[in-house]
Amino acid sequence: MVLNQATLKRDGVQDYVSLRTTALVITAYAIFIIGYFLCTPEVTFEAWQGLFSNLAMKGFTLITLVCIMVHTRIGLWQVLTDYVKNATLRAVLGFVLNLMAAAYVAIGLIVLWGV
Repeated sequence: MVLNQATLKRDGVQDYVSLRTTALVITAYAIFIIGYFLCTPEVTFEAWQGLFSNLAMKGFTLITLVCIMVHTRIGLWQVLTDYVKNATLRAVLGFVLNLMAAAYVAIGLIVLWGV
């Protein structure tokens, strides 16, 4: 029995929807932060700490960090499969860059929940 390999992995429609959804979340977060800077006359450490001590802001930031990682993973897969033809090099680059994305989220969580 022959299996379609695409069914065992993600497909183009799922990537498309995931990229668009994560882009919307990242854009909403960026708009919120820009709005915060524009509406706050003086951004001090206390104001910034007050913003991020709110549980809703921590949740929004956590969701955004995960969306950044998903967006990065899909983008890296697309770029690496298009431009890196050597399978070994592509695998090593994919591993290192995805590890960096996961580390970015882990460090973000440590900083976020440390407030």
